[in-house]
Amino acid sequence: MDFQQLCTLETFQQVWSHYGYGGNLQDAVDQEFTRIKGLTYLDHAAATLYPESLVRDYCQDISRNVYGNPHSHSPSSRLTHDTVERVRYRVLQHFNATPQEYSVIFTSGCTAALKLVAESFPWRPQTESEAGSLFCYFTDSHTSVVGIRGLLSGRGVVALCISPSEVVNRAKEEAQGEDVIYQTPHLFCYPAQSNFSGRKYPLSHVKGIQMRHLYPACDHQGRWFVLLDAASHVSCSPLNLQDCPADFIPISFYKMFGFPTGLGALLVRNDAADMLKKTYFGGGTAAAYLSGEDYYVQAANISDRFEDGTVSFLDIIALNHSFEALYRITGGMNNIQQHTFGLARYTYMLLSSLCHGNRQPVAQIYNEGQFESPSTQGAILNFNLVDSLGQMIGYSQVDRMASLYNIHLRTGCFCNTGACQSFLGITNQQMKRNLQAGHVCGDSIDLVDGQPTGSVRISFGYMSTFEDCQKFLKFVAECFVEKPITVDQERLEKLKMATTGTQSFNLNPPIKFTNEKIYNVDEKEKPTEPSLKGLGQRDLNSHREAYTLTNIYIYPIKSCGAYEVHDWPVGPLGLLYDRGWMVVNGNGVCLSQKRETRLCLIRPQVHLTSNKLLLQASGMDSISVPLENNNQMNTSYRVCQTKVCNDRVETVDCGDEAASWLSNFLGQPCRLIRQNPDFTRDMKKGPRGVATSTSLSLVNEAQYLMINHASVELIQKLMRSRQDNSEGDQLLDTQNVISRFRANLVIAGVEPFEEDNWSHLIIGNTQFVVAGQCGRCQMVGVDQDTGTKTKEPLMSLSAYCTGKVTFGLYLAHQLPEGSSPGSVLSVGSLRSLS
Repeated sequence: MDFQQLCTLETFQQVWSHYGYGGNLQDAVDQEFTRIKGLTYLDHAAATLYPESLVRDYCQDISRNVYGNPHSHSPSSRLTHDTVERVRYRVLQHFNATPQEYSVIFTSGCTAALKLVAESFPWRPQTESEAGSLFCYFTDSHTSVVGIRGLLSGRGVVALCISPSEVVNRAKEEAQGEDVIYQTPHLFCYPAQSNFSGRKYPLSHVKGIQMRHLYPACDHQGRWFVLLDAASHVSCSPLNLQDCPADFIPISFYKMFGFPTGLGALLVRNDAADMLKKTYFGGGTAAAYLSGEDYYVQAANISDRFEDGTVSFLDIIALNHSFEALYRITGGMNNIQQHTFGLARYTYMLLSSLCHGNRQPVAQIYNEGQFESPSTQGAILNFNLVDSLGQMIGYSQVDRMASLYNIHLRTGCFCNTGACQSFLGITNQQMKRNLQAGHVCGDSIDLVDGQPTGSVRISFGYMSTFEDCQKFLKFVAECFVEKPITVDQERLEKLKMATTGTQSFNLNPPIKFTNEKIYNVDEKEKPTEPSLKGLGQRDLNSHREAYTLTNIYIYPIKSCGAYEVHDWPVGPLGLLYDRGWMVVNGNGVCLSQKRETRLCLIRPQVHLTSNKLLLQASGMDSISVPLENNNQMNTSYRVCQTKVCNDRVETVDCGDEAASWLSNFLGQPCRLIRQNPDFTRDMKKGPRGVATSTSLSLVNEAQYLMINHASVELIQKLMRSRQDNSEGDQLLDTQNVISRFRANLVIAGVEPFEEDNWSHLIIGNTQFVVAGQCGRCQMVGVDQDTGTKTKEPLMSLSAYCTGKVTFGLYLAHQLPEGSSPGSVLSVGSLRSLS
C-alpha cells in the first residue's frame, strides 16, 4: 500500500459519506470551473469561486434587458426596481425570513454593514441616574467588528471585550424581569463562525442575550440588541433566522457566491429598525426635506431609509443568477455544509496525525474540539507547520512553496488579532514588540524571535473536491516532513471515535512513508532521501579557497534575462542600469516571471559606448532604446506611475516601437518603461545605525543580491538525492540553478551558508553592508534558458532545515569608507569580508 492508496476517495468516503450533491461532482467542476484546472484553490473563506454559467446567464440578462435607475418611473426603471425587490425577497427566503420580519439593506459589503449599525445605533452616554450604553464583542472578532470601538471614543460608551467562554460560564438559569425603568440600549456582537479557526458559536446566544439570560446582559440592565456577524458562517452553512432572530446580520455575497463582489447586505429585524438613527441622508433616503431649513423626513421604507444614493443595481440583479446557480449545482446550504465539512474534517484528521521520522508532529492546529460536527465547526483549517526539531516554520515559507504547487491558501492573522493572539499565545506586549521589530498586518514577517506572528489557513467551498485535499496533503508531506513520514494511528482512532454517525476510518497499523511508499512503523528501513543537515560541508569543500567574486550579472529589464559582465560601474542605485527598466501589461501593472515566464527569454544588453539598450530574443529582430533620454524625449515620452513591491514609482514610457516588439513576443499588450531619473525610491531594508546609500532602482528589496557558489552546490547535492522524486523533471546542473536565483554577485571560496552570518564585505574598493536575507519566491522555479517551470530548486531549498526558503544576501554599497558611485566592480576582486 503506497501513499496514493492512502489518500483515495474510497478511504475518504469511509470517513464521510456526505460527499458531493447526489451526482458527479467532478463533471460539475469540469463544466462550471474550467479556469481552475491544474490549481488547488483553498481560500474560500476569503472569497469563493463563481460558476461560469452564473456569469453567462447574467451577461445574457443585462444584454437583453434595459435596466434604468430605480429612482425613476420609466419602464426601464420600474424593471430595475421590481427586480431588486425580487432579490430582496430571495435573500430573506434564503435565510428563512419574511419581509414582515426583516428588511434587506444593500451595502458594499459586510464591513459597510457593520459600520452602518455603529453609526446609527442610539448610543447613550452615562448619566447620574442611568448607566451608559455598552458595546460588547468577542475576542474572536474580525477587525471590522473591533473597529466599532473607535467610533465610540469620547461618547461615554464602554467597549467591553469578552472571551467566548465567559458567555457560557456565566449563564443565568432564570430569565430576568422586563426592564420598565431602564431602557438604555446595549449592543452585543459575536461571530456565528470564527473566520480564524472556523469554530461555530452557539446561535442560541442570540435569544440568550436578548432575554438577558447570559453574561454580560444578565449583569447590565437595559435593552440588549444582538449584532450577529454572519459573513464567515453563511459561506458554507445555512442560517435560519427563525431559530436565531438577531437584530442585525451583516453579510458579504462574494463569500457565498464568488460573484458579484463589492456587494453585501445588512439584514435588520423590523422590530429593531426604528432604533437606528441616521444623521446623514443621501439621494433616495428622504421622503421630504428643505434645502434652506433644517427640515427632513426620512423614507418610510426601511431599506430606502438607509441606502444612500443609487444602489449597485446591476450587481444586485446578478444575485438572482447567483442563487439560481448555487441551488442548481448543490441543492442548498445543508448539502454544502455537509460536503465542505467532510473535506475539512478529513484533512484535519490526516494533517494532525502526520509526524516526522522522529515521531514529532508536523502541524500545530488551532481549533476548538476535534471537528466532531458541522454544527460546531466550519470548513476552515488553521495551523502552523513544525520541523522535526519542534521549530515553527514561518507561514511565508509555506505560502511560497504552495505557490510552486499552484495551491492557493491564505496566511497571516486574517484580520482577527484576538483569535491570533489567543491561539498562538501572543501577549499584548509581544504584539507591540513585533510592531517595533517591523511587523505589521499583511506583511511577510512570519517569525519574530522564533515565534510565529500568524498562521496558515485553508478553507473549502461548495465546488471543492477530494482531489483538493489530496493535493494539499501530498504537498505538505513532500515539502515539510522529514522522511520517513509516520502516521499516529492512535490519534487517528481517537479522532474517528470523536465523531458520531460516521463509519470506520480503515487505515492500516502505524505507517510511514519513504519516497511515497508506506511501511509499518515496526519495520526499520532508513530514509532513502538525505537531508541537508546530514550533508557535511567537507563533502563539498575539501580545501578552502580564497574568497573570489566569480560572476557579475546585471538585469537591465526587471524579470528579463541576465547580462553577464566582467567588470561594471557602480551607480548611485547599485550596478549601473541594473533593473532600470521593466515591462508592464496593458493596464500598466508590472509583469514578472511569476505571471509571465517567457520574460526570461528576452536577453537585453547594455552598450555603454553607443548609449543603447539592445532588446533581443529568439525569432525576433533586435531593436534598441536609448540608455539616457534626452530633453526632447522627456517631453514627448509620457510620464506614468506604477508599483514595485507596493512602492509607487514614477516612470517614463519608452515608446511604441519597444511596446510593439514586447507585445508581439509575449502575445499580450505590453509596454517598456524605465524609472524616471528624477524620481527617488528609498530602500526599506537595512541594519539600524548603518549609513548606507539607500536609493533603489526597480529592484524588489535592495541594491544588490549576492549568492554563494558553495551554497548552491549544497542545494544541488540534495537535488540529486531527490532525483527519484522529481516527477519527471530533469536534473539541473549547477549553472542552471545559479541562473534561477538571479543574483548580481556570485562568490566562491566560502563554506556553504557561511554568508548567512556576515554583516558586511569589501569587493575591490567598494564596501557593502548586508541588508538581510532574500526570501525566495516561486520565481526560482523558472528555467532561465527555456522559460518553463519546475519545482526545483526551491523544493530542495525548503528541505534544508525543513522549510528554509531564504537564500542569498541583500547588499547595499556603503559610502563612508570612500566607496562612492563611479567605482568599478571586477570579477576576482573580492578582498575581505566579516
